[in-house]
Amino acid sequence: MRRDTFLKSMMALAAASSLPLSAHASVAMKMMLPANPGGGWDTTGRALGKALIDAGVASTVTYDNKGGAAGAIGLAQFVNGSKGDANALMVMGAVMLGGIITGKPPVTLAQATPLARLTSEYNVFVLPANSPYKSMAEVIAQLKKDPGSIKWGGGSRGSTEHIAAAMIARAVGVDPAKINYVAFRGGGEAISAILGGNVTIGGSGYSEFAEYISTGKMKPVGVTSEERLKDLPNVATLKEQGIDVSIGNWRGVYAGPGISKAQRDELIAKVEKATKSKAWAEALEKNGWTPAWLAGDAFASFVDKDFASLRDTMTRSGMV
Repeated sequence: MRRDTFLKSMMALAAASSLPLSAHASVAMKMMLPANPGGGWDTTGRALGKALIDAGVASTVTYDNKGGAAGAIGLAQFVNGSKGDANALMVMGAVMLGGIITGKPPVTLAQATPLARLTSEYNVFVLPANSPYKSMAEVIAQLKKDPGSIKWGGGSRGSTEHIAAAMIARAVGVDPAKINYVAFRGGGEAISAILGGNVTIGGSGYSEFAEYISTGKMKPVGVTSEERLKDLPNVATLKEQGIDVSIGNWRGVYAGPGISKAQRDELIAKVEKATKSKAWAEALEKNGWTPAWLAGDAFASFVDKDFASLRDTMTRSGMV
């Protein structure tokens, strides 16, 4: 080999050795979205996938939507199909905990690997633009007269909006067991039902309703936060309206069962890098999400505590 050719080869090898891992190999990741398209988990998962690519820790991300049973159907598929797969992720959150409590599915989150909490968000309750009701106060007045006449629309049974509806009923002196809650498999279905007037009042995270609120197709009448949301400064909290209810919704990400601690830690590092990308910052701004990073063992402990707290709240509200 000629000396100049040899030197060029050595320089190329040296340059390659200095490149990040993602530059050496194509990392194809898979994302389980345990809900139908159009909802919060779908939006979060696709935003995270884009951020993983933007951060250079994944070359491609494929998505699998599997809605139903507050995420339990997708969870079961994930647990059974992703054992030992260090490139498989699943978006989840408080809604899944509620679904597990009410549905008692054959699989549990304990079978998967907790990675990190990503965001937190509060629910907003909305009325269709053509609703005969003009405020939460009018809805509550009718609820007291005839609980079954008010159809509450939202995510799967056990979702945060379902829990919030039961808590509202209890707070205003109505038996939570008498509320007429209509559960949908995903945010897209719930939105269609609200816009079509098939439910009286709908609840979900602000990001899912933002487009319809801004165009006047939905009227926000209350939020479940302690303080008013920055995106809805003119919408009073439930507490401001004399309804002692506050409940938040968070979203996180899990890995498959049976991965090693080293693989878990590497995945956490990848997700954390993704949350520092430009793509993720844009997603936070667009959807009104609040960053709520918590990873590893601390996240696992948080999930256990929130599960116990939700179970207590749901029991007291007559849902369990």
